[in-house]
Amino acid sequence: MISIKNIFLIGNFFCLFSITLTPQFSYAQNESRSIKEYTLTIKNEMVNLAGKDMPAMTINGGIPGPTLRFTEGDSAVIHVINEMDVETSIHWHGILIPNFYDGVPYLTTPPIKAGETFTYKFPIRQNGTYWYHSHTALQEQSGVYGSFVIEPKEKTHQYNKELVLVLSDWTNQEPKYVLKNLKRGNEWYNIKKQTIAPLNRVIKQGALGAQLKFWRQRMESADIADVYYNAFLSNGLKSHEYPEFIPGDKIRVRIINASASSQYWLTFGGNDPILISADGMDVVPVKHNKTFIAIAETYDFIVDIPASGKIEIRAMAQDGSGTTSTFLGTGKILAAAVVPKPDKIGMMKKMGEMKMRMGAPSIKLNPANENAKKIMHNWGMKMKTDMGHADMDKKMMDTTSMKHMGDMDMKMDDTTKMKKKMPMKGMNMFAEYNYDYLKSPVKTSYTSEKPVEEMILNLTGNMSRYIWSINGVPLSESDKIKIEQGKVVRITINNLTMMHHPMHFHGHFFRVINNNGAYSPLKHTVNIPPMQKITIELNPDEYGDWFFHCHVLYHLSTGMARVFSYDTPRDPRMNGYPLRKLMKEGNKLYFWGMTDVASHMTGTNLVVSNLRNQLTFEGEYGWNKNFETELTYERYLYDYFRVFAGVNIENKYPKNIESASTTAIAGIRFFTPYMFNLDVRIDSKLRPQISLSRYLMIFPRTMLYGKYEYQVDVGLLNKEDINTNAGKNYSSQTTWSVGLKYFVSRNISLMASYDNRFGGGGGLSIRY
Repeated sequence: MISIKNIFLIGNFFCLFSITLTPQFSYAQNESRSIKEYTLTIKNEMVNLAGKDMPAMTINGGIPGPTLRFTEGDSAVIHVINEMDVETSIHWHGILIPNFYDGVPYLTTPPIKAGETFTYKFPIRQNGTYWYHSHTALQEQSGVYGSFVIEPKEKTHQYNKELVLVLSDWTNQEPKYVLKNLKRGNEWYNIKKQTIAPLNRVIKQGALGAQLKFWRQRMESADIADVYYNAFLSNGLKSHEYPEFIPGDKIRVRIINASASSQYWLTFGGNDPILISADGMDVVPVKHNKTFIAIAETYDFIVDIPASGKIEIRAMAQDGSGTTSTFLGTGKILAAAVVPKPDKIGMMKKMGEMKMRMGAPSIKLNPANENAKKIMHNWGMKMKTDMGHADMDKKMMDTTSMKHMGDMDMKMDDTTKMKKKMPMKGMNMFAEYNYDYLKSPVKTSYTSEKPVEEMILNLTGNMSRYIWSINGVPLSESDKIKIEQGKVVRITINNLTMMHHPMHFHGHFFRVINNNGAYSPLKHTVNIPPMQKITIELNPDEYGDWFFHCHVLYHLSTGMARVFSYDTPRDPRMNGYPLRKLMKEGNKLYFWGMTDVASHMTGTNLVVSNLRNQLTFEGEYGWNKNFETELTYERYLYDYFRVFAGVNIENKYPKNIESASTTAIAGIRFFTPYMFNLDVRIDSKLRPQISLSRYLMIFPRTMLYGKYEYQVDVGLLNKEDINTNAGKNYSSQTTWSVGLKYFVSRNISLMASYDNRFGGGGGLSIRY
């Protein structure tokens, strides 16, 4: 009897030597294969990439790691040695690969434990420009990435030299603290980048109406990028010189965006370069100077070195917060065009002219209804469905050779009709950003005989809590999305947020439907601009489970991901590596706090939180001996609404400074439209209370904040309270405070406030 384990071993052997027709490559069964072997050693080292010594993770002693070079038809054997004290992994981004070696720990591949070595073995079934990176926690931000270049069997483009250019971002802050800072809602990164849109600038530019619409949607402004970076790098340096290129050289420049959360505008000095490849796939050559390169995308250009002067290749961060440049040749600099820094307030005004469609879709369906099951499946929502399996279709086109295309009955989709429903260009502010300039040199459409399964995936998020999701559901609360071989899967990806999301599908290429119809390009990563939708088409032709996620590292880490599954048996080599460890990665506990120390009072707020649960401690003590402390457990029913219960200890009566009242409390907290924090509660003395609070950036570094609280005492005070307060029976109590904070650094602010319990004063606000 053949065991399941043996079946998988036979399957992997077959993957190495079977006849396969896939994008941009094919090979024969009896073809001799050259084995190329590499060793990658990952270790902790100190580096200085932006003026400060920082702990990092290097590959073979460098950041980025070495370029791995292969020729189409080789067999790759890559030993990854983990010399760190934590787990690691390597994902081969864009490589068509047996599922077990895809490199997502706990999903397809075992994690590489501390002190261990894992050997990846897979056939090289394609050619082009790709890359590799860690898929463990936030290690990619710490330096675990490198380039992967595959030469075709026969040269298809004319050039005499080449350069691999890896773009990346670097922060002099440990990545875990970056994510913690995003979780606690600190505006420091936008302040530091000078991309914040405070109220004074909004009013000055006549955008108050647009700002009100944003506040109504619980957003401060049109966010472009989340993180402040100390440096943007080209092959590990802020600026890189390559004087070895001489006049007359035709250089193939392979550009890889290996950043954790930065996207770039690419511009070139000298003559316009010729774009020849996108995501490793050949495209119809086109002159294209200003190119948007999203995270995880790769683009290849042919660049001519002129008779005199050196060419600048400039990559400007999307939000205009920094650049990195590479210079080819010698002599006078032929400067690349400077892309203007985006006007966030102007973007807000334009966005304010259109209907804001934020948040998750609201769908109420009866799961017993078969149509409901279908709709929920197509939305990628939780629902178990029975799905059969068709035979694997081997008609996927080989875009390397035109001769294969003549043997296939390819029929053009009605992409014109589809485009009317799902426009690529969208709003004017993004009119110059689309994929229409990418055209496949061969038809990529599928035969009309194939059944089509349609899905809608809404990209959703909550910036106030920094939780990202698909269809309003983060990865940790989702089920697998089932797909079948033998069908065309058409996915409409609808971005309902104000940020770009580069979506990557592991182990597959898909058609990005654009103006080129049947010649729409094949890619492995597609960037979805804010408030736009893009349709992709996929020919499911694999086995196992595959990851689909946003490649903004901090969006992935907080939930914007799904697992697509062919519903095949799990590889027995994954026994002992439960999938739940990956699924729960975005549901970690985070802790943060803030303490105000001032001349009139001190206050502390501490928070421990994950997706659904939150523990909050608040304490205030005035130098007049008035005080209030509170500990609550909160449960999020959805992103903006939570219920809570806890205990409150307070002394509200100014003349009764020696006694304190302890009560149990319960209620609801709601983050309202226009960004107010609403608290409605009742305590164990049956006293209802309502409070509102709000924070508002009024100047680039200055925040205004205020709180109003009203409590009704529906019963009599006890005898002691009545006697102490000269026989007065208080029926209500009002407290309020207002203050200003001036941000000095990420963790320190100057503050001044007035509270009707404690009086007025000033001091420091410390965040941790």
